[in-house]
Amino acid sequence: MTAEILKIEEALESIRPFLQKDGGDVAFISYEKKIVTLKLLGACSTCSISHLTMKAGVEESIKKLLPEVLSVVAVE
Repeated sequence: MTAEILKIEEALESIRPFLQKDGGDVAFISYEKKIVTLKLLGACSTCSISHLTMKAGVEESIKKLLPEVLSVVAVE
């Protein structure tokens, strides 16, 4: 596992309790060309404001630990 992926996983672990409290979760899929791909799980996958969670919560947490990340995207 690369240092970048370890930082992404660390960021996800820091926000995971908040997602799980609402019945959701997030899974790391890939990190390529400075873009992080994730999959929203549980309640997060069907939530109408999941795009806000991705930008304001998940992306912000990841960029705090890994500033070179350009974007965080979710896949179905």
